[in-house]
Amino acid sequence: MDATNRQLRVLGIAGSLRRESYNRRLLAAAAELAPETMRIDPFDLSAIPLYNGDLDNDEARPEPVRALKDAITAADAVLFVTPEYNHTVPGVLQNAIDWASRPGGKSPLAGKPVGMMGASPGAIGSARAQQQLKIVLFSTLSHLMPHAGIVVYMAGEKFDAYGKLTFEPTRKFITAYLQQLDAWTRRMSAPPVS
Repeated sequence: MDATNRQLRVLGIAGSLRRESYNRRLLAAAAELAPETMRIDPFDLSAIPLYNGDLDNDEARPEPVRALKDAITAADAVLFVTPEYNHTVPGVLQNAIDWASRPGGKSPLAGKPVGMMGASPGAIGSARAQQQLKIVLFSTLSHLMPHAGIVVYMAGEKFDAYGKLTFEPTRKFITAYLQQLDAWTRRMSAPPVS
């Protein structure tokens, strides 16, 4: 693979702590469906403590937060996979973004290409949460891919009993989305033309 087609490292962050959540399953499906030029590595948020500004400095920052920030820094892009709680982003995901986005001016999210998707057993998937997440991500100065995102509604009908995404139209849509995220990441990461 030459430099233009090198394998991208994408950090996958699911905003649910529940082991069998549809969003963790969706992240696993994305890892399976990613093009050969992309590898998606999941990051587990369960060890991230609640944000505390008193601890947000190089001396006191909790180790799980350091690991999150280091993982974002090392990644070429980040893929956020969000459930929807009360019409918005779940606290666990917002909390992780709060840690990652500070201190201002030193955020590993600034300038980072990002994508988003989400699943829900409801009829509108995580559409409202993704709208809220867009606002949050814009404030981090990350480069959100201009796309409506992946909204997997009625998720219970799209995954089998073993947690595998089996609904073929959704699999095809995710495959196409990840190809677009690949292209977006390379575009955002390319050196400027002089």
